Amino acid sequence: MRLALFADIHANRQAFLACIDAARAGGAERFVFLGDYVGYGADPEWTLETVMAFAEEGALAVRGNHDNAIGSPSETMNAAAQAAIEWTRGRLSAPERKFLSELPLTREQDDRLYVHSEASQPARWRYVRSSADAGRSLIATDAHITFCGHIHRPALYSMSATGKMTSFVPVSGAAVQLLSGRRWLAVLGSVGQPRDGDPAACFAIFNTASRELTYRRVPYDIDTAARRIRDNGLPASLADRLFVGR
Repeated sequence: MRLALFADIHANRQAFLACIDAARAGGAERFVFLGDYVGYGADPEWTLETVMAFAEEGALAVRGNHDNAIGSPSETMNAAAQAAIEWTRGRLSAPERKFLSELPLTREQDDRLYVHSEASQPARWRYVRSSADAGRSLIATDAHITFCGHIHRPALYSMSATGKMTSFVPVSGAAVQLLSGRRWLAVLGSVGQPRDGDPAACFAIFNTASRELTYRRVPYDIDTAARRIRDNGLPASLADRLFVGR
Protein backbone atom coordinates (compact mmCIF):
# COMPACT_ATOMS: atom_id res chain seq x y z
CA MET A 1 0.00 0.00 0.00
CA ARG A 2 1.18 3.52 -0.77
CA LEU A 3 0.69 5.93 2.12
CA ALA A 4 0.77 9.68 1.52
CA LEU A 5 2.10 11.50 4.58
CA PHE A 6 1.43 15.19 5.24
CA ALA A 7 2.61 17.43 8.08
CA ASP A 8 2.27 21.11 8.93
CA ILE A 9 -0.36 22.08 6.36
CA HIS A 10 -0.99 25.32 8.27
CA ALA A 11 -4.18 26.34 6.49
CA ASN A 12 -2.41 26.73 3.15
CA ARG A 13 -5.10 25.64 0.73
CA GLN A 14 -3.03 26.07 -2.40
CA ALA A 15 -0.11 23.99 -1.11
CA PHE A 16 -2.38 21.29 0.32
CA LEU A 17 -4.30 20.92 -2.93
CA ALA A 18 -1.10 20.66 -4.92
CA CYS A 19 0.19 17.92 -2.60
CA ILE A 20 -3.09 16.00 -2.67
CA ASP A 21 -3.04 16.05 -6.48
CA ALA A 22 0.61 14.93 -6.56
CA ALA A 23 -0.06 12.15 -4.05
CA ARG A 24 -2.97 10.81 -6.05
CA ALA A 25 -0.93 10.99 -9.25
CA GLY A 26 1.77 9.01 -7.43
CA GLY A 27 -0.63 6.22 -6.60
CA ALA A 28 -1.38 7.05 -2.96
CA GLU A 29 -4.02 4.70 -1.54
CA ARG A 30 -4.30 6.07 1.99
CA PHE A 31 -3.53 9.37 3.67
CA VAL A 32 -1.88 10.13 7.01
CA PHE A 33 -1.88 13.61 8.59
CA LEU A 34 0.68 14.53 11.23
CA GLY A 35 -0.84 17.66 12.69
CA ASP A 36 -0.78 21.46 12.50
CA TYR A 37 -3.68 21.81 10.11
CA VAL A 38 -4.29 25.40 11.24
CA GLY A 39 -2.19 28.45 12.07
CA TYR A 40 -0.27 30.85 9.82
CA GLY A 41 -2.43 30.38 6.69
CA ALA A 42 -5.74 31.89 5.65
CA ASP A 43 -7.90 28.84 4.92
CA PRO A 44 -8.35 26.91 8.17
CA GLU A 45 -12.00 26.01 7.54
CA TRP A 46 -11.35 24.49 4.11
CA THR A 47 -8.25 22.69 5.36
CA LEU A 48 -10.07 21.11 8.29
CA GLU A 49 -13.10 20.18 6.19
CA THR A 50 -10.73 18.40 3.80
CA VAL A 51 -8.82 16.56 6.53
CA MET A 52 -12.08 15.58 8.24
CA ALA A 53 -13.41 14.18 4.97
CA PHE A 54 -10.27 12.09 4.54
CA ALA A 55 -10.56 10.90 8.16
CA GLU A 56 -14.12 9.73 7.53
CA GLU A 57 -12.74 7.58 4.72
CA GLY A 58 -10.11 5.97 6.94
CA ALA A 59 -7.19 8.42 6.97
CA LEU A 60 -5.17 8.64 10.17
CA ALA A 61 -4.64 12.01 11.86
CA VAL A 62 -2.85 13.26 14.97
CA ARG A 63 -2.88 16.61 16.77
CA GLY A 64 -0.20 19.29 16.43
CA ASN A 65 0.67 22.16 18.75
CA HIS A 66 -1.16 24.78 16.66
CA ASP A 67 -4.23 22.54 16.63
CA ASN A 68 -3.90 22.19 20.40
CA ALA A 69 -3.65 25.97 20.80
CA ILE A 70 -7.13 26.45 19.35
CA GLY A 71 -8.68 25.04 22.52
CA SER A 72 -5.81 25.66 24.92
CA PRO A 73 -4.89 29.33 25.50
CA SER A 74 -1.95 28.20 27.62
CA GLU A 75 0.02 27.29 24.48
CA THR A 76 2.74 29.93 24.03
CA MET A 77 3.81 31.08 20.56
CA ASN A 78 5.55 34.01 18.93
CA ALA A 79 3.50 37.11 18.16
CA ALA A 80 2.75 36.32 14.51
CA ALA A 81 1.77 32.73 15.28
CA GLN A 82 -0.40 33.86 18.19
CA ALA A 83 -2.17 36.42 16.02
CA ALA A 84 -2.95 33.72 13.47
CA ILE A 85 -4.30 31.38 16.15
CA GLU A 86 -6.56 34.05 17.62
CA TRP A 87 -7.88 34.87 14.13
CA THR A 88 -8.39 31.16 13.42
CA ARG A 89 -10.41 30.61 16.60
CA GLY A 90 -13.03 33.01 15.25
CA ARG A 91 -13.30 31.14 11.97
CA LEU A 92 -13.80 27.54 13.06
CA SER A 93 -17.14 25.86 13.58
CA ALA A 94 -18.01 23.82 16.67
CA PRO A 95 -17.55 20.49 14.80
CA GLU A 96 -14.12 21.61 13.55
CA ARG A 97 -13.05 22.61 17.06
CA LYS A 98 -14.32 19.28 18.40
CA PHE A 99 -12.39 17.39 15.73
CA LEU A 100 -9.14 19.12 16.72
CA SER A 101 -9.69 18.64 20.45
CA GLU A 102 -10.35 14.92 20.08
CA LEU A 103 -7.36 14.12 17.90
CA PRO A 104 -4.81 11.85 19.62
CA LEU A 105 -1.19 12.88 20.04
CA THR A 106 0.01 9.61 18.52
CA ARG A 107 -1.32 6.84 16.32
CA GLU A 108 0.17 3.41 15.71
CA GLN A 109 -0.40 1.10 12.78
CA ASP A 110 1.50 -2.13 12.15
CA ASP A 111 5.15 -1.27 12.84
CA ARG A 112 4.72 2.49 12.40
CA LEU A 113 4.21 5.33 14.86
CA TYR A 114 2.76 8.68 13.81
CA VAL A 115 3.31 11.78 15.96
CA HIS A 116 3.51 15.51 15.36
CA SER A 117 6.60 16.32 17.42
CA GLU A 118 8.46 13.27 18.76
CA ALA A 119 7.72 10.09 20.66
CA SER A 120 9.35 10.55 24.06
CA GLN A 121 7.01 13.29 25.31
CA PRO A 122 4.57 14.19 22.54
CA ALA A 123 2.71 16.82 24.58
CA ARG A 124 5.89 18.86 25.14
CA TRP A 125 6.18 19.58 21.40
CA ARG A 126 9.94 19.05 21.25
CA TYR A 127 11.71 19.54 17.92
CA VAL A 128 13.88 16.88 16.28
CA ARG A 129 16.87 18.98 15.26
CA SER A 130 19.72 16.49 15.72
CA SER A 131 20.66 12.83 15.95
CA ALA A 132 20.45 13.13 19.74
CA ASP A 133 16.87 14.38 19.48
CA ALA A 134 16.03 11.58 17.05
CA GLY A 135 17.62 8.97 19.29
CA ARG A 136 15.57 10.13 22.27
CA SER A 137 12.43 9.68 20.21
CA LEU A 138 13.43 6.30 18.82
CA ILE A 139 14.21 4.70 22.17
CA ALA A 140 10.82 5.80 23.49
CA THR A 141 8.95 3.49 21.13
CA ASP A 142 9.19 -0.06 19.79
CA ALA A 143 8.00 1.05 16.34
CA HIS A 144 10.28 0.24 13.44
CA ILE A 145 9.48 3.58 11.79
CA THR A 146 8.40 6.83 13.41
CA PHE A 147 6.96 9.57 11.23
CA CYS A 148 6.83 13.12 12.58
CA GLY A 149 6.68 16.76 11.52
CA HIS A 150 6.83 19.98 13.56
CA ILE A 151 10.20 21.30 12.42
CA HIS A 152 9.19 22.14 8.82
CA ARG A 153 12.45 20.73 7.42
CA PRO A 154 12.75 17.21 5.95
CA ALA A 155 15.28 14.84 7.50
CA LEU A 156 15.78 11.11 7.87
CA TYR A 157 17.44 9.43 10.86
CA SER A 158 18.20 5.80 11.62
CA MET A 159 19.49 3.79 14.57
CA SER A 160 21.41 0.52 14.32
CA ALA A 161 20.97 -2.43 16.66
CA THR A 162 23.97 -1.14 18.63
CA GLY A 163 22.49 2.37 18.93
CA LYS A 164 24.63 4.05 16.27
CA MET A 165 22.80 6.97 14.65
CA THR A 166 22.95 8.13 11.06
CA SER A 167 21.20 11.08 9.45
CA PHE A 168 20.81 12.77 6.09
CA VAL A 169 18.60 15.18 4.22
CA PRO A 170 16.46 13.25 1.70
CA VAL A 171 16.43 14.24 -1.96
CA SER A 172 13.07 14.87 -3.58
CA GLY A 173 12.00 11.99 -5.79
CA ALA A 174 14.71 9.59 -4.60
CA ALA A 175 13.29 6.48 -2.92
CA VAL A 176 15.01 5.34 0.28
CA GLN A 177 14.48 1.78 1.46
CA LEU A 178 13.93 1.67 5.21
CA LEU A 179 15.81 -1.54 5.90
CA SER A 180 14.66 -3.85 8.65
CA GLY A 181 18.08 -3.96 10.33
CA ARG A 182 17.74 -0.37 11.50
CA ARG A 183 15.02 1.69 13.16
CA TRP A 184 13.96 4.89 11.45
CA LEU A 185 12.65 8.35 12.22
CA ALA A 186 11.38 10.26 9.20
CA VAL A 187 10.86 13.99 9.73
CA LEU A 188 8.52 15.24 7.07
CA GLY A 189 8.92 18.70 5.64
CA SER A 190 6.00 21.10 5.71
CA VAL A 191 3.14 21.19 3.25
CA GLY A 192 2.14 24.77 4.00
CA GLN A 193 5.20 26.58 5.32
CA PRO A 194 8.59 25.03 4.39
CA ARG A 195 11.59 26.33 6.31
CA ASP A 196 14.53 24.66 4.58
CA GLY A 197 15.08 27.32 1.95
CA ASP A 198 12.92 25.59 -0.67
CA PRO A 199 9.48 27.23 -0.99
CA ALA A 200 7.95 24.18 -2.71
CA ALA A 201 5.46 22.22 -0.60
CA CYS A 202 6.74 18.96 0.87
CA PHE A 203 5.13 15.60 1.60
CA ALA A 204 6.18 11.94 1.38
CA ILE A 205 4.94 8.60 0.08
CA PHE A 206 5.74 5.36 1.88
CA ASN A 207 5.29 2.01 0.13
CA THR A 208 4.50 -0.53 2.85
CA ALA A 209 5.35 -3.47 0.59
CA SER A 210 8.76 -2.35 -0.70
CA ARG A 211 9.52 -0.33 2.48
CA GLU A 212 10.53 2.61 0.28
CA LEU A 213 10.04 6.20 1.43
CA THR A 214 10.03 8.98 -1.16
CA TYR A 215 9.97 12.66 -0.28
CA ARG A 216 8.31 14.93 -2.81
CA ARG A 217 8.56 18.69 -3.42
CA VAL A 218 5.62 20.28 -5.19
CA PRO A 219 5.48 23.84 -6.60
CA TYR A 220 2.20 25.61 -5.88
CA ASP A 221 0.50 28.99 -6.28
CA ILE A 222 2.36 30.94 -3.61
CA ASP A 223 1.06 34.27 -4.89
CA THR A 224 -2.53 33.32 -4.09
CA ALA A 225 -1.67 31.80 -0.72
CA ALA A 226 0.25 34.94 0.28
CA ARG A 227 -2.49 37.25 -0.97
CA ARG A 228 -5.07 35.35 1.07
CA ILE A 229 -2.96 35.90 4.19
CA ARG A 230 -2.64 39.64 3.56
CA ASP A 231 -6.28 40.11 2.54
CA ASN A 232 -7.42 38.55 5.81
CA GLY A 233 -5.34 40.93 7.89
CA LEU A 234 -2.86 38.35 9.15
CA PRO A 235 0.77 39.40 9.75
CA ALA A 236 2.51 40.18 6.45
CA SER A 237 5.56 38.18 7.56
CA LEU A 238 3.50 35.00 7.29
CA ALA A 239 2.94 35.75 3.60
CA ASP A 240 6.47 36.95 2.85
CA ARG A 241 8.17 33.85 4.22
CA LEU A 242 6.31 31.56 1.82
CA PHE A 243 8.31 32.92 -1.11
CA VAL A 244 11.68 32.05 0.44
CA GLY A 245 10.85 28.90 2.39
CA ARG A 246 12.01 30.30 5.71
